[in-house]
Amino acid sequence: MAATEAGDGSDLRAVLPRILQLGTLMNRSGLGERAMKRIGADLDRPGLSIILALHLTGKAMRVGEIADRMQVAGPHVTRHLHVLERRRLVRGLADPDDRRARLVELTPDGAEIADRYVSTLLGWFGDALAGWAPEDRRTFYDLLLRFTDDLAAFLSAIGEED
Repeated sequence: MAATEAGDGSDLRAVLPRILQLGTLMNRSGLGERAMKRIGADLDRPGLSIILALHLTGKAMRVGEIADRMQVAGPHVTRHLHVLERRRLVRGLADPDDRRARLVELTPDGAEIADRYVSTLLGWFGDALAGWAPEDRRTFYDLLLRFTDDLAAFLSAIGEED
């Protein structure tokens, strides 16, 4: 249901500044860079995104799958994969389902960096929510997941219309 169908949109108008503020906090605070510094990892943002994509799926993926998750073109991922492979953070594998395709997986060193990075972020987020009641945290998590999924689906659908 569009905002115009839901009423005057005043609820969304009231929350919009907070959504924008959250985006700004996540981007401008240097949260990712701070976590990288905290764990002592020297990666650029695309390299970290590749490592996190592999870590969060928990499986080897094709370059195209990684690119889709990062919302970038395949050649962009390929360039960064070469650097990560030289640093022995990822490795290429033959795809058992398609001999022409290649899979990429984390090495133990890459997995360790991803684990430390995610643990650092989760620790900070947990600290920020420490004063919340458990049921409020659960509601927040559920609604955030739902909102993100619905927004991604909506944006994908309108992107296909263009």
